[in-house]
Amino acid sequence: MKYVLMIYGNESKFDAMSSGQREELMSAYGAYGEALRKAGIMVGGDRLQRSSAATAVRVADGKTQVLDGPYADTKEQLGGFLVIDVPDLDAALAWAARCPGATHGTVEVRPIWPSADPCPMSYQPVAQSVG
Repeated sequence: MKYVLMIYGNESKFDAMSSGQREELMSAYGAYGEALRKAGIMVGGDRLQRSSAATAVRVADGKTQVLDGPYADTKEQLGGFLVIDVPDLDAALAWAARCPGATHGTVEVRPIWPSADPCPMSYQPVAQSVG
């Protein structure tokens, strides 16, 4: 079953880290990513830009509203995500606990909706033609 691991952290605390502490954290993420790949469970994922780069869109009464900057004023911001394919929730939770983000913030684990017919917005790789 596929799960998304949403990694939340405090951007201000990250900013306050020394360069050595940041390097150590990034190295830990590198090792974690390698462990996911070696286990054959990594489907995808990426690091997100800062919440100040976010833009939210809402449609109310037929009018589009665009909100710049962080949508919500929270202590932790979504900093990245991973999609893993593991047998069950217990396995997903075990991998989430190993994530460096779990020691510096929160890792939310959420199952991806299973369906015989994929959601129309599900990612489907596009075949690249070799030219």
